[in-house]
Amino acid sequence: MNLIEELVNRIDQAGLWQKSITLNRHEYLVVSGSTDTRLYFIESGSVRVFMPDEEEEQTIRFGYRNSFILALDSFLTGRPTDTSIQAIRKTQLKMVPKEVFLPFMMQDVDHMRLWQQLLEMLVLQCLEREKDILTVSPKERYRRVFERSPQLFQEVPARYIASYLRMTPETLSRIRKSGKGM
Repeated sequence: MNLIEELVNRIDQAGLWQKSITLNRHEYLVVSGSTDTRLYFIESGSVRVFMPDEEEEQTIRFGYRNSFILALDSFLTGRPTDTSIQAIRKTQLKMVPKEVFLPFMMQDVDHMRLWQQLLEMLVLQCLEREKDILTVSPKERYRRVFERSPQLFQEVPARYIASYLRMTPETLSRIRKSGKGM
């Protein structure tokens, strides 16, 4: 059993889920400037996390079926988030508030160890994302992300992938067509 499955099972067994949420395509779960300290589990569908900008949105993360998603900055600080979370397609989620989740995690050393491992995994994913951004070649960025997350290219529209890779949709299209991005 992987870490995410283990945490979901523990939350299920403790009956911590507060509610289920259905988002339609393009509907927002979290809007930049709001405070959201809830942890969400994606049962189906997919979402994108992005930073709105006056000129263009910068996609920074995706969430898929059987994964957790949250406004990390707001969850950690209790302050308004800089990010928005939007459904890419119809998405079913379950939610647990931080004020219910954290006391549950802190009551048992095994729970805390699991939570720490998940946070470490998230930090490592963020570091990989930074490496992707710092990689000069668009082809190399594409290759790294494709090897790490091939499901991204089946579930997410090209314009969001291009934003995530910090390239234009046209550049992404050329790389995909050339077959040399791999």
